[in-house]
Amino acid sequence: MRALIQRVTEASVDIEGKTIGKIGNGLLVLLGIEDADNEQDIEWLSAKIAKLRVFDDDDGVMNRSVVDVDGKVLLVSQFTLHASVKKGNRPSYIRASKPDVAIPLYEKFKAQLEKDTGKPVETGEFGAMMDISLVNSGPVTIFIDSKN
Repeated sequence: MRALIQRVTEASVDIEGKTIGKIGNGLLVLLGIEDADNEQDIEWLSAKIAKLRVFDDDDGVMNRSVVDVDGKVLLVSQFTLHASVKKGNRPSYIRASKPDVAIPLYEKFKAQLEKDTGKPVETGEFGAMMDISLVNSGPVTIFIDSKN
């Protein structure tokens, strides 16, 4: 399970011009799922994101989590995080899970993240063509792979 996490002052997801998910201060989490992912990946990655200290404390040091700053999370499925560009110039997505495997894991991840943050998690729409807008604060962008 791979996540690209961005600290944001605002982020939103639009589909066909309609906003379906929106947050202010918090984290935008792009999530890629592969067939080898399981409950342990979900629990570990969700806890890591909820506790990740990427928000400034009173001294300007990144020492607070999204929970500590009362921030929100916007979760968006992103199969391209499993792209391989080892051969040629056209990315291969063979490691990314198909919807029948990925959707249940995505939904479980969302539920676990809501539990770990204590707040509802905004989302995009799995498999849809989405337009994502964000203001990356810092910028702070962190990549986490539960297999590494």
